Amino acid sequence: MTWLDQLLTTFYTAKWQVTADQAIYYREIVGNAFGLGSALFGLRRSAWAWPVGIVGNVLLFTVFMGQAVGNDQGTPLYGQAARQVFFLVASVYGWWRWNTNRRRTKGIAVSPRWATPRQRLSYGVLALAAVALCFVVFREIGAGFPVPWWYYLADSWIFVGSMLATYAMARGWVEFWLCWIAVDLVGVPELLHFGYYPSAILYAVYAGFVIWGFVVWLRISREPERPPALEQAALPV
Repeated sequence: MTWLDQLLTTFYTAKWQVTADQAIYYREIVGNAFGLGSALFGLRRSAWAWPVGIVGNVLLFTVFMGQAVGNDQGTPLYGQAARQVFFLVASVYGWWRWNTNRRRTKGIAVSPRWATPRQRLSYGVLALAAVALCFVVFREIGAGFPVPWWYYLADSWIFVGSMLATYAMARGWVEFWLCWIAVDLVGVPELLHFGYYPSAILYAVYAGFVIWGFVVWLRISREPERPPALEQAALPV
């Protein structure tokens, strides 16, 4: 085993034994720290929000899979884990889009705006259908774990709501902050219930940044002049 293998193995297994039956992996803390950094870059409309977020997504995926990947934290949170995979894909798109906008507008990565009524209706209906589908899929996957039915519903919304929020952020829609608030309202109680305390605490901290970010983006969206190049770059519904 090389020194790099030893380092990675040590990092993967390192944990803080809070009680005899409760441990917190340090990669959960580090992963959430990167997530917080991504939120701060997003508030500042910096394209660095995406690569920083990717690092956190990889770490948190290995945490939320729980017993499925050998962790001793308990029940795997499939919705929480699955959304990390989507974040990787969405982050690549968002990174590309914001960098493209920055080149076209001489430094402006994204110009916040509200989605159109048609876009809200389309994505709202799609989100409801996706939540129903994920509920069935997650319940089948987790059939061997003794969890209540509401766990699958909560995890389904967390997964779909996070997907919607990330895509809306890439498009520069002000609504993405509201999506994150709705996700946090479900995610924080769920994480506390299943013992993922660092993630729950940082999600609660995120809520403060989300509200702040919403106010900042809302103010910017009300400014009279917006770069026309960003409008031309917008994708159709």
